[in-house]
Amino acid sequence: MALRLVYPVVFLMLLGCAQGAKRDLPYIKEARSIAAEWAMVNEQALRGNVRDTYVTTMRQQVRDELTTAGSSITIPQAVDQLRQLLAEPDDAPPDRLRRHVEQLKMIEDQLESA
Repeated sequence: MALRLVYPVVFLMLLGCAQGAKRDLPYIKEARSIAAEWAMVNEQALRGNVRDTYVTTMRQQVRDELTTAGSSITIPQAVDQLRQLLAEPDDAPPDRLRRHVEQLKMIEDQLESA
């Protein structure tokens, strides 16, 4: 009799985890997009195509937006990726930032296919 009660409880727990992960999806997409924008800003800064004031403002805005989006994410891999991303220096090489973007995209794809 007790075993019959365990299966529905386990199923509901797994369902809740899956739904929680799906709730993270928009925030992960947002973080990925913001990180890609940061890479683009840094790329343009390296080329001398944008003013220092713009670059400084955009980098601060990117960090603020990543922190906000990250505060809603519960998936450990995505949280870890955001921590690593936020640990990057403001002038991180665009290719390094894009590697974080790729990692977030992989997590996003996994969630969409689940």
